[in-house]
Amino acid sequence: MPSPSNRAIIAAAGSLKTQYVINEALAAPASQRVLITTYTRENCDQIIRRLCRANGCVPPNISVLGWFTFLMNQAARPYQSAITGRIDYARSLNFKGSRFRLTPRAKPLQYYFDSNADFYRDGVAEFAVRADEATGGRVVQRLEALYHKVYIDELQDLAGYDLEFLDLLFTSPIKVIAVGDPRQHTYATNQASKNKRYRGNSIVDWLNQRQAICPIELRTESWRCNQEICDWADALYPELPRTASRNLDRTGHDGVFLLAAEHVSEYTKKYHPTILRWDKRADTQGLQAMNIGVSKGSTFDRVLIFPTNLITQYLIGCFFLRDMLFPGILVMRRG
Repeated sequence: MPSPSNRAIIAAAGSLKTQYVINEALAAPASQRVLITTYTRENCDQIIRRLCRANGCVPPNISVLGWFTFLMNQAARPYQSAITGRIDYARSLNFKGSRFRLTPRAKPLQYYFDSNADFYRDGVAEFAVRADEATGGRVVQRLEALYHKVYIDELQDLAGYDLEFLDLLFTSPIKVIAVGDPRQHTYATNQASKNKRYRGNSIVDWLNQRQAICPIELRTESWRCNQEICDWADALYPELPRTASRNLDRTGHDGVFLLAAEHVSEYTKKYHPTILRWDKRADTQGLQAMNIGVSKGSTFDRVLIFPTNLITQYLIGCFFLRDMLFPGILVMRRG
């Protein structure tokens, strides 16, 4: 039966949601086995660093695993023979490749794997779900023996059959705490068509249908961003709850600004912002930059963002840009 302690936390940026996961995991008795899992390697590394900073090391009862490492090693591989007919077929992960779209599920070695016996990333979660079905629930029973609590960070990144697998966890005795911010939907674990309507901020719709087994908790206070930035971010997602800033610091240059391209050099010399971009294709005028996805969960005093074309068009339509139709760079100061 489902754990009565399941919970999904939908939290604004800067609401200390990852810190909550770390605090909860460290507070667990040494006899309780805890898993923290998240999609990106960067976020895994950040969680490990923060556990070490708070505790001196990662306690032996806490495991930090990437989502695919968790799915493959703890769910898919142990009972692979139920699907493949072989106990040692599955090798690793093919992150970039995809199967031929007309391959039937009745051919599992071609449907789930490439020619090197590596899982297609679109198929790992589905494989784990099918293996659980084929073994009468032994995949989840094994996880119940391994973990008392499972914390899933960056919930909004999960897609496709990941949500079906999450349903299996929700209906198990394992205490599952899933935290995320739909506004920070930068990556997706896969591009499978399954549950496509629940991608990004629509994950809240999926969760609303499961409140009986996993109640939703909203956290709408940000300790990172000032109110101007919160309001700007909220405007992108009018269907989500408004965010209230608890950052009251003032420096005399705070909020959201548009910076003309020709002023970037002068601005960076004066304010030393962290430079953010969508990916390496962005022209950052030779300035060292960080991809926005990698920056998730980090706190910077100031950021200068080189926006994509789509966001540039959105900016042109914003109230503070109505009469400013020149190419620009977005600047944010958090407090």
